[in-house]
Amino acid sequence: MNVGYARVSTSSQNLENQINRLKDAGCVKIFSEKKSGKNKADRQQFNFMMDFVREGDILFITSVIDLDNTAYDLTHSCKMTYFDLASMMYLHR
Repeated sequence: MNVGYARVSTSSQNLENQINRLKDAGCVKIFSEKKSGKNKADRQQFNFMMDFVREGDILFITSVIDLDNTAYDLTHSCKMTYFDLASMMYLHR
């Protein structure tokens, strides 16, 4: 299944462009939220998405920074996804 994740940092920002790009890429399940990336524990949709993806799924993101704010966090998320045998796709702008 193609799974998408979209995030903006503040409630004043708009998710519509990211969600449309994820839909255009064929995502049938999209997790989105308006949350700062500083504390992953506060990012409920991110955690739901990480629990949701399964072997054979492809996780689509529109920006690497939407997934994680630091190289360490990104590496950790990629390892979590890799060990769950899901793939990741980054949609270039």
